Amino acid sequence: MFIKFFFLLISYCYAAEKLSSYNVDPSETSVSGLSSGAFFATQIQVAFSASIKGAGIIAGGPYNCAGQTSYTGCMYTSSPSITQSISNTKSWSGNKIDDIKNLAKQKVYMISGTADSTVGPSVMNQLYKYYVTDGKFIPSENVVFKKDLNSAHTFPTDFDSAGNNGCGSTSSPYISNCGFDGARSILEHIYGPLKPRNNGALTGKFIEFNQEEFIASARTNGMSTTAWVYVPKSCSDGATCKLHIAYHGCLQGYEKISDKYVKNTGYNRWADTNNFIILYPQAVATNTINSAGGASIPNPNGCWDWVGWYGTDFSVKSGKQSTATKKMIDRITSGFNPIDAPTELQVLSTTDNQVTLGWRAVSSATGYNLYRNGVKANGGIITGTTFTNNNLNSGTSYTYTVKAVSSAGSESMASNSVTGKTTGVPPAISAPNGLTASDISSNSITLNWNSVSGVTTYNVYRDGNKLTSVSLTSYTDNNLVSATSYRYQVSSVKDSSESEKSNELQTTTLTENVCFNDNNYNHVAKHRAINSLGYALAVGSNQNMGLYNLFVKTNLCMTKENYYEIN
Repeated sequence: MFIKFFFLLISYCYAAEKLSSYNVDPSETSVSGLSSGAFFATQIQVAFSASIKGAGIIAGGPYNCAGQTSYTGCMYTSSPSITQSISNTKSWSGNKIDDIKNLAKQKVYMISGTADSTVGPSVMNQLYKYYVTDGKFIPSENVVFKKDLNSAHTFPTDFDSAGNNGCGSTSSPYISNCGFDGARSILEHIYGPLKPRNNGALTGKFIEFNQEEFIASARTNGMSTTAWVYVPKSCSDGATCKLHIAYHGCLQGYEKISDKYVKNTGYNRWADTNNFIILYPQAVATNTINSAGGASIPNPNGCWDWVGWYGTDFSVKSGKQSTATKKMIDRITSGFNPIDAPTELQVLSTTDNQVTLGWRAVSSATGYNLYRNGVKANGGIITGTTFTNNNLNSGTSYTYTVKAVSSAGSESMASNSVTGKTTGVPPAISAPNGLTASDISSNSITLNWNSVSGVTTYNVYRDGNKLTSVSLTSYTDNNLVSATSYRYQVSSVKDSSESEKSNELQTTTLTENVCFNDNNYNHVAKHRAINSLGYALAVGSNQNMGLYNLFVKTNLCMTKENYYEIN
């Protein structure tokens, strides 16, 4: 009797917590996943499109694919038909799934490894067609499809973690340093520019919570009794935060690889500095066939249900695992405390190069941000209810909105929009287009743009301030701060007239001299070097590091994107 009581006491002491609610904006929820997690992320994205802002899909396939064919026809080098997937999406809209009109506002980042033979590029091509070309559910400009990454079936990062496999290897834990930050690419595409990540000790907490609260007979239905969530300190302290749900793949749940997917994918580093809560739901293996399910095979690898193991409604809102996800979203976002948007924004006056605006105060606001053509126009926070936007082009129209800022730093929804037109004659010169960044290092960024006919001089702007004038269509900005985001624009100059500024480009310098002290074999495996006739050569600099083996060690530093030097 005493022994039984003792073990009950231990179980009680180590019971998982109840999932808490936070000040999370429900409109700022996104999903991502690898492999079965990617298929499942697409299901959540489509089924609950009214609640999802965007998705990151790594080695996934078309929505409801396994609902029409054997799941193996949705994998490997297949090109599964998407005709029925598109038809089901349309016919289920507004009943089994949310209205598909919501998909048009979403952003999607897709990653397909060139060496992935588990869910090959041909499968992901069909997913792109489902989203964009054939299904026409999401505009092409909202979808990025990265298919030039030299990787196998794995989650790509740009840092080393204990126990991870090589980027070209399809093996546990299916997380690899591929010299590419998958987490950042996904989050930044969905949410816009991010603050530099935290590469040191995280400020927040990893919380194991009771997942069984959200699904009856959790293990019978392929979900663990507990799951994990990372909550940055800012979110615990009440800041308005965003929610990202990261679904692991098959053989990647906590019971298979411990906390590697929870801690080694890189999401938490970005979450810590950008007010993201990262939810890591957990799937488990079920080795018996569920007679109520749609699949006549067991699920021994702990995959998310994209096949129909736990019901034929697996891909719609009523699916057991789908319903559990929505309940978790609702719990986390139930603490949202929004701030009102400003009202009565109006143009007060204009000159040849200024527009002055005013708006009605929001009582709970500590300040305001003004947006011109969708880009923030002010530097520091505006403490009053008027603002003069300077250095504009004459005779040119600009569209403005304003957002209130809370004491926690969160923004309200946008106010009404107004258009202000400066007086005078508009510039007669075309603005440059095609502004891009290349050769990014820890302290420099090279800009390139297309030439404008008849123009021999260009002005370069950084963070709204003029840097220099150049006669070429490129410029290298030096002496920058590492791991820092910068905004650039370029204008054309002819005689004494200047064009409008180009579209804004935001890019971030690398972390200063990221170095790797490792053997040459691992340098090649991690794509920091190549094997050439038995010697390891550094990628980019092509420096000879010595013999390609496990015994020769080299301290190799990344000085700019895909460029390594011996240190």
